[in-house]
Amino acid sequence: VQLQASGGGSVQAGDSLRLSCAASGGTFADYAIGWFRQAPGKEREYVGAISYTGISTQYGKSAKGRFTISRDNANSMAYLQMNNLKPEDTAVYYCAADPPPYGGYYPYQGRGTQVTVSS
Repeated sequence: VQLQASGGGSVQAGDSLRLSCAASGGTFADYAIGWFRQAPGKEREYVGAISYTGISTQYGKSAKGRFTISRDNANSMAYLQMNNLKPEDTAVYYCAADPPPYGGYYPYQGRGTQVTVSS
């Protein structure tokens, strides 16, 4: 499966953005989808994930209460809604796919999209 994140941009603190993750080349509904981010000079950080059915979601500490992950299996899309953005959310955001048995390794990662939040 190939993945491509989009929707990033430059925003002010307190603004919202919705990132999209478009998938192709596989059966999208079979994969759990995770979102990750990486800021310059920092390690990759787990943002959150959604199960292959879309029923279950989980979030990393920085995302809880502000970010929401969703998916549209019919159109092979996943989304990351980010509200109340903060300067520390500045990073390149990636989506990744985790196939059965969903071991949490996310071996398929797409090209990221830059999010820049200014104060």
